[in-house]
Amino acid sequence: MRPSDKPTLFLIGDSTVKNGQGKGGGGQWGWGSFISDYFDTTRINVENHALGGTSSRTFRTRGLWAKVLDKIKPGDYVIMQFGHNDGSPLDDTARARGTIKSTGDEIREIYNPITKQQEVVHTYGWYMSRFITEAREKGAIPIVCSPVPRSNWTEGKVKRGGEGYSKLAEETARTAGAHYIDLNLLISDKYDTLGEDQVRLMFPADHTHTNMEGAKVNASAVVDGLKSIPGFSLNNYLNKSKN
Repeated sequence: MRPSDKPTLFLIGDSTVKNGQGKGGGGQWGWGSFISDYFDTTRINVENHALGGTSSRTFRTRGLWAKVLDKIKPGDYVIMQFGHNDGSPLDDTARARGTIKSTGDEIREIYNPITKQQEVVHTYGWYMSRFITEAREKGAIPIVCSPVPRSNWTEGKVKRGGEGYSKLAEETARTAGAHYIDLNLLISDKYDTLGEDQVRLMFPADHTHTNMEGAKVNASAVVDGLKSIPGFSLNNYLNKSKN
C-alpha cells in the first residue's frame, strides 16, 4: 500500500506530546514519539505535529494547525491534547499564549506584544472546538485528550487535574460530539500503581516533562483510552503483536 493510500493519524499538542524535535533532547520525551509502536504502520501513517510551548491558541495563530489541516484527507484521524500552556498569561512579553479558561464564547481583545498586533483571544473550548469542527469538515475523526498529569503528589497519590483543563476538554468533546480520552485519570491511576518514588524518576528535569520510560507509560495510556471506545475504527489499525 502506498503511503498516500493509507489513512494518517495526526497528533497535535504541546511538549508532553512531542518534546523538542522528538529525539529525546535533555532526556525528555513526549508520548507521541512512541504511539506509532502500537500501530501497524504498513496500514496507517502516524505523524506527530505537536510543538512544545504551544497552547490551543498559539497552535492556531502560529499557523501550525493550518499546515496539518492542509494535509488531512477523508478517513484520517486527529488526536489533540492541549491545556498545559493555556493557563499562561494572555498578553505577556514572553509567550502571550494563554486562553480564557472556559468552554464558552467569551472573548478578550488584547495587544499582543509578540506579534505587535491587536488580537481577539477566545476560550480554550472555542479553540479546541475549531480543531474538532475543521478536522471533521476535512473528513477526519477527531479525538480529544485531557492534559497528562504532572508529577505532583499528596500523601502518596498523584494530584488529579479533573477540575481544570481535563474538565474543559471533556466538556468540549461532549458538546462537539468528539471522542474523548481522560488521559489525566488513566495516567494518574498508572502512576499511583507504580508509586511516587518510581514515577519521580521519570521526570528528570521538572514535574511536567517525562523521560523515555514515562513517555512510554503515557503512550500506553493513550492506547488504553482508544481501546475503551466501543467499535472505534482506529483500533482496527493497532498492531496485534504489540497489543
